[in-house]
Amino acid sequence: MIKSMRAQIITIGIIIMILNLFGCSERTKPNNNKPSIQNPLTEQIIDTTSDDLLLDVVYDNLYRKLSATHDKEYEIVLSWNKSRQAIYMISQLQTEVNNGGYNQFYFNSSGQFAAALPEALKLVGATKFADLTERANSTFEKEKSKITKDQDGTVEGFSKSYENNPLNKFDEEFYKLNETKDLQKIQVDYIRKNRKEFTD
Repeated sequence: MIKSMRAQIITIGIIIMILNLFGCSERTKPNNNKPSIQNPLTEQIIDTTSDDLLLDVVYDNLYRKLSATHDKEYEIVLSWNKSRQAIYMISQLQTEVNNGGYNQFYFNSSGQFAAALPEALKLVGATKFADLTERANSTFEKEKSKITKDQDGTVEGFSKSYENNPLNKFDEEFYKLNETKDLQKIQVDYIRKNRKEFTD
């Protein structure tokens, strides 16, 4: 059952990676099925948005603050206050790990936020996820040449990089942890308690 689920996750991850290569990522373009909130984001909007949609509303607002080409994504995100940085980075982590594991997170541009993520996770109260990500970061740094040796820009190379990948164990831990410590709920609770940090 777990191996079957892992195979499905890897397959989905590969499909997402292909879509990312062609600019069709779910998180890199606003989703038309989600509420579209134009700037400015107000306390009233935060207060009247349901918990199920709040994270998407805040993320979409942050996304609109990036340049159209995403060429300065890192610099722009780091220019925001710590709360906005945290929600943006954690949303990136959660989307990538849920789609294709930590391997996909480091492979895509989201990996540029790896070093900052443990502190971002601690800020919102996701300390167990912070510990997990610190350990994943450490493993990635130590095993980077082994993990990336087959990542030659092809789907086959990326798929092969999952074989005997030391990051796989962190994926399993992330999914299990999320069952007991819902990372989305942690972020929503943080936004509600610190709503002024997200208003324009």
